[in-house]
Amino acid sequence: MKAVYFEHFQGPVEIREVSNPTVSPDSVIVKVEATGLCRSDWHGWMGHDADIVLPHVPGHELAGIIVETGSEIKNFKVGDRVTVPFVSGCGHCPECISGNHQVCDHQFQPGFTAWGSFAEFVEIKYADINLVQLPDEIDFLTAASLGCRFITSFRALVDQGKVTAGQWVAVHGCGGVGLSAIMIAAAAGANVIAVDIDDTKLALAQKVGALWLINARKTKNVPAEILTITGRGAHLSIDALGSQETCFNSVSCLRKRGKHVQVGLMTGDHKHPKIPMDKVVAHELEILGSHGMQAFRYTEIFEMIKTGKLKPELLVGKTISLDEAPEALMNMDKFENVGVTVINRF
Repeated sequence: MKAVYFEHFQGPVEIREVSNPTVSPDSVIVKVEATGLCRSDWHGWMGHDADIVLPHVPGHELAGIIVETGSEIKNFKVGDRVTVPFVSGCGHCPECISGNHQVCDHQFQPGFTAWGSFAEFVEIKYADINLVQLPDEIDFLTAASLGCRFITSFRALVDQGKVTAGQWVAVHGCGGVGLSAIMIAAAAGANVIAVDIDDTKLALAQKVGALWLINARKTKNVPAEILTITGRGAHLSIDALGSQETCFNSVSCLRKRGKHVQVGLMTGDHKHPKIPMDKVVAHELEILGSHGMQAFRYTEIFEMIKTGKLKPELLVGKTISLDEAPEALMNMDKFENVGVTVINRF
């Protein structure tokens, strides 16, 4: 099969003919129809993820059709249209038994712990408890755009942040994660403030639900600006980028007893950011993380899509072919794209 392939971290990325994946008893083989290009894939290529064993095929935001099933698979069959969370649980560890597959002790992550979906076919392990059947109303492009960004944002806001109508929500960073968070928060009835350094991305943020826009490059003090807009600060703030500055600003803009949720990956020099812990203590702030979402939680998202409350297809900035993916992957640190890029031509 044809796949995006690299042998060295930060080295050449190219299209290669590689062996097709083989099915195991608890897995299925999926013919990839669409797969999102995510900054997490760039982090993987940079060598920021310890799970990757070289050589490697990246890609984790996928939707497609099952073409082969393992001997133990009971819940899915050949021909089923499916997607999958980027973190798949084993189903047996204490975290999975408690329903928290997104922090499984033995998690499977396509594109990280195994070869991923920047290819014509991909193997999905622990398939029976992690695959998600796609409703007829949701096409492959939309399903792939949910990827890790939309579902992680959904869990961050709904399950972790407990967002409610009328709250002030600040979203720092308007890439795929941030735009997803803005759309979800707006659908929940929150008042959303979008923060970015790019006016084009802020314009899209407004289109998907942000009521206030802050260009951090043109604003001297982002937390102070948010306090001015809200009167007391944000009830809930999301760092959707993952940097020292956005993390600090996200915590600093909260009102008393507010919640900060870290969604953007913190790597390299940003791994251990400064946090205004004096304010965390004095104002009883909550600091939470969010890492993926369980397969069984997709039902609520699908219902919101069907009723028109969520329109993730609006976040797709462009589609590309698999042949265009190597260059797109290597250039992700330039933040040139607006919205989500999806590979849908193989």
